[in-house]
Amino acid sequence: MKTPTLLAALFFTGFVFAQQKSDSLKTKNIEGITLKKQVFKKQSDRFIYDVASSPIAKGTNTFNLLKQTPMISSIDGKTLKIMGKSEVVIYINNKKSNMDAEALIEMLKNTPSEDIQKIEVITVPGSEFQVESNDGVINIVMKKSRNNGYNGTLKMQNEQAYYNNPSASASLNFRKDKLAVNTNISTGSWTDREKYRLSNGNSTFKNESFGFNDDPNKNFGGSVNIDYEINKKQSLGFTYNMRYNKSFNSILDITNIQNGVLKNRTVNDEDAQTRNHSFNLNYEIKTDSLGSKLTSNISYLWFNRDKYSINETFPFYDADNNKYGAFKQWVPQIINNYAANIDYIKKTKKGNSWLMGISYNNTKTDNDTRQDVYTKASDSFVNDFDQTNHFIYKENILGLYLTYERKLSEKVSGKIGTRYEMTRSTGEILGKTGFDRNYNNLLPYLNFNYAINADNNISYTFSSRIRRPRFWELNPSRTYFTPDNYTQNNPFVLASKYYNQEISYMYKNAFYANLSFNYVEDASNQVPLQGTVTKPQKDENGKVILDTSGDPVMVTTKFLRYIRTNYGNNKQLGLTVGMNKSWFKDIWTTNYSVNLAYAMYSGTVSEDPTSRPVPGQTEVLTPYVINVKNFNISAQFNNVIRLSSKKDWFLGVNYFYGGKSQIEIGELGTRQSLDLNVKKIIGDWTVLVEVYDVFNQNFNRIKGIQPDGSFNNVTNFEYPRIFSVGVTYNFGNQKLKKAREMKSANDAVKSRT
Repeated sequence: MKTPTLLAALFFTGFVFAQQKSDSLKTKNIEGITLKKQVFKKQSDRFIYDVASSPIAKGTNTFNLLKQTPMISSIDGKTLKIMGKSEVVIYINNKKSNMDAEALIEMLKNTPSEDIQKIEVITVPGSEFQVESNDGVINIVMKKSRNNGYNGTLKMQNEQAYYNNPSASASLNFRKDKLAVNTNISTGSWTDREKYRLSNGNSTFKNESFGFNDDPNKNFGGSVNIDYEINKKQSLGFTYNMRYNKSFNSILDITNIQNGVLKNRTVNDEDAQTRNHSFNLNYEIKTDSLGSKLTSNISYLWFNRDKYSINETFPFYDADNNKYGAFKQWVPQIINNYAANIDYIKKTKKGNSWLMGISYNNTKTDNDTRQDVYTKASDSFVNDFDQTNHFIYKENILGLYLTYERKLSEKVSGKIGTRYEMTRSTGEILGKTGFDRNYNNLLPYLNFNYAINADNNISYTFSSRIRRPRFWELNPSRTYFTPDNYTQNNPFVLASKYYNQEISYMYKNAFYANLSFNYVEDASNQVPLQGTVTKPQKDENGKVILDTSGDPVMVTTKFLRYIRTNYGNNKQLGLTVGMNKSWFKDIWTTNYSVNLAYAMYSGTVSEDPTSRPVPGQTEVLTPYVINVKNFNISAQFNNVIRLSSKKDWFLGVNYFYGGKSQIEIGELGTRQSLDLNVKKIIGDWTVLVEVYDVFNQNFNRIKGIQPDGSFNNVTNFEYPRIFSVGVTYNFGNQKLKKAREMKSANDAVKSRT
C-alpha cells in the first residue's frame, strides 16, 4: 500500500481597485498587500486540508482529491490509506458514511471536488468515534449553500488490465426549500486475474503449486438520502443503500509438484452472489445557538452471501495415493443487524465541548456450510460430516462514551475521554461445539495540542481500542487451493486490544513529522501451519485396506493450512516525515513523504484451533514461531503539473516505493509503482487518462522460513498495470447543498461484513 503523504502551504492574494484616479497612490499600497491563507494546518486532534484554497482542487472528483491530500494515499485506485493505519473510516460532515466500501468509493469518484470545503485527517480518533484497532478517520466537509435546484454527475470509465473492465455511474442531487434528496446509481464489470506460485516444505520434502485465478464480477449499487428540515432546529433524515455483486464461474487452476515430480492438477469452479441492504432513520435537534445538538439513529442491515463451488483433482499418473477426487461446497452467510444510538454535544460560551453518547448493536450471523465428497463406488457425492457445519453467532454490544474538549488558551487545547464497551456473544456449531464470549472494555483517550508559535505546532495523543473479528473470519469454512492446501477461518479467534500513541509536529503548515507507537495484545493473523495426518488407507469404494495381519494400512499425508488465529503480541514504532508544497505560482505541486518503521512481532502457534480429534487418525503439527524484529522504509512522491495557463491541462506523476519488510508470515519483498495521468477540463466535462504501475512492479512476494528449516513461499501477481480512460460530466447548479450525510447506528458492524 502506498504510504501517506504530506502537507501544504500556499498563498491567497487579494487586491482592491481604486474608486478615484486621485487615489492611485493609495491603491498601489493596497495592491501590494498579500494575504496568506493556510492550506494545510494542525488543529487540536486533526490535520486540516483547506481544499477551497488548494490549486489542485479544480475539475476533478473527491476520490482523486483525497489521493492528493497530505497523509492520504491510494496505490490501486480502489482504496484509501492514512499513514500507518489499519483501515480508513470515512465521515462526511462529521457523520459516518453508511455505505459499504465499494459503494463509498464510487460515491467519492462521482462527487465533484468543487463541492468540498475541507478535508480533515484524524490519525488517532477520539472516544466519540466508532472505530476499531488503530483505524484513522477522514472527515469530508462539504460546502454550504441553500440554493434550490438540482445538479448531478454522469461518468463512464473503461479500465484495461489483463481483461477489459467497463463501468458507469450517475448521481442526482435535488433541493427545494426544506427538502433535500440525493441519489446515486452505479454498475460495472470487473474480472480479476491473479497468478500464483506457492512452495512449502523442509529439507526432505518440497511441494510446489502454480497456476491462476480468473474471477469475473458484475456490480450494481445505489443509494437514496432524504433530508427534511422540520424547522430551524429539527431535521429528519432517511437513508437506503444497496449493493449487489455476482461472481459466477470464478476459476482457480493449480498444478502441483512434489519433490520435482508432477502430481496432479486442481481446478476450483466457484459461483457467488452478495446482497447488501441497509436502512437508517435519523433525527437531529439543535438545543441552543452555540452548536449544541442531540442526534439519534435507528438502523437495520441485511447482508447475504451465497457461495457454491466444486473442487476437482486430476492425477497425472494412476497410483493408489493419487486418484481423481472431487468435493462440492456450499458456504452461505446471512447477517442481520439492528442498531440504535443517541449522541449529544454540549458547547459552552467559552468554546469548550462535552460529547456523550450511547449505542446498542444486536447482530446474528447464520452460516450453514455443507461439503460433499465424491466416491467412485457410488459415482456420486456423499456428505462429509467433518466439514459440514451450521454455525450460529450472536453478538450484543452496548457502548457508552464521554469526552471533554477544552481550549485552555490561544496556544493550548486538549481532549480527554473514555469509551466503555460491554460485549456479550455466543457461538455454536450446531451439534458439535460452542462458546460464550463476555468481556468489558474501558477505552481511555487523551489529546494535548500546543501551538508553540505561528510556525510550530506539536501534539500528543493516546488511545485504546479493540478489534473484533470480522464476521467472515469467524465462519468456520475453508477455501481450497488443493485438497491439502487451504485457508481456514476460525470461530474461536479472540478480540485484540490496541494501545496507540502518537506525537505530531508541524512546521510552517508545510512540513511535518509524525512519531507513533502501537502495541497489540492477542494479535491475530492468518498463519501457515504445516504438518502431517496419518490415517487408514481406503480403496476406491471407501473401504479401509487391511494388511496381512488384519490391521489397517496407514498412509501419511502432508498438509499446509492458513489458519486465522491469535498468536501473541506485536509492537510497531513508526516515523513519517513529509512535505507538501507548490512551486512556480502553483504550476508544480509536490506531495512527498518518507516513512521509517520498526516492527516487533512475537508468539507461537502450536496447535490448530479448528482441528478436532478423529478416531484412528493422528495429526502432527509443526509449531509456527513468530519472532520478528524488522526495520523497513517506504516513500511516496506525488507531483501535479499544470500544463496550461487556462488551468485546463494537468499532468500527474506519482511514484511509490516499499522496501523489504518482515510480517507475521515471512519477508515481504520490495514493491514499487510508477503511475502517470493526464487530465483535460472542457467546460463541464473532464477527461482523465491514467496508467497505474507502468512497469508491473507492485505485487506480493513472501518468503517465510522457520527455525527448524521448514519454509513457506508465496508469489501473488495481480497484473497491476492498468490503463484507464474516464469521462465525467457535471450538470445543473454546482453550488447546490446536498442532503445531510447521516451517521448510521450500525456503521461499526458494516466494517466487519
